[in-house]
Amino acid sequence: MTKSFQNVTILLPAMDETYSLKETVDIIAATCKKADIAEFIFLLCDKTTKDSRETAEALVREYEKKLPIYIHNQTLPFVGGAIREGFDLAKGSHVVLMSSDLETDPNVIQKFIEKAKKYPDRIITASRWRKGGGFKDYSKVKLVCNLVFEKMIGMFYFVRLTDITYAFRIFPTELMQSIRWTELKHPFFLETALKPIRLGVRFIEIPAHWSARTEGVSQNSFFANFKYFKTAWNNRFLKKEDILK
Repeated sequence: MTKSFQNVTILLPAMDETYSLKETVDIIAATCKKADIAEFIFLLCDKTTKDSRETAEALVREYEKKLPIYIHNQTLPFVGGAIREGFDLAKGSHVVLMSSDLETDPNVIQKFIEKAKKYPDRIITASRWRKGGGFKDYSKVKLVCNLVFEKMIGMFYFVRLTDITYAFRIFPTELMQSIRWTELKHPFFLETALKPIRLGVRFIEIPAHWSARTEGVSQNSFFANFKYFKTAWNNRFLKKEDILK
């Protein structure tokens, strides 16, 4: 059990983000205390665009004397593989899962840290459905589907969480490094909530706003979201010894 917050590793997978990647780093660096940041890790792959990679390299040069910041070239495939490697690399007592396209508001990181300092053994997760949160430029069809899915998963797992699918959280690093992960694609984001739930880890939700990306192309199609049902079923009845390494 993690007994205290020391600092946090920020994982930033990047595919085709440029200005949004830079803005994400700039906002976190400007709003959070230097002592609270263990490191930024850019998770890049063979498909990361030249412009995105150059942006990451420029940020390393810009911040190298201010904050620990470096690039990791992933070996496992897909975004889930990138994050899994990031969890294993993390040196902070806590680790943040977020995106680089500003769909996850970097201004929330300081709120994550504040909560993690008070409740270091819990998972602090953002919710778009809590009062004070919300959606901007989100498809009405996807909005309805998301709400239905959140309710269904909540009932299936006997939890009152309102936004299990939103991949924007701060975790105790020790916890994430102790779990045997199986997903490699986008259902991995759901897995990062379901397996801790099965282990009895407590969550705290804070409201956050989601805004549609303004650059690049989403790597997760609408119909790919239906794979989340399989992930939800596969994890529901796992025993503790099957979840931990």
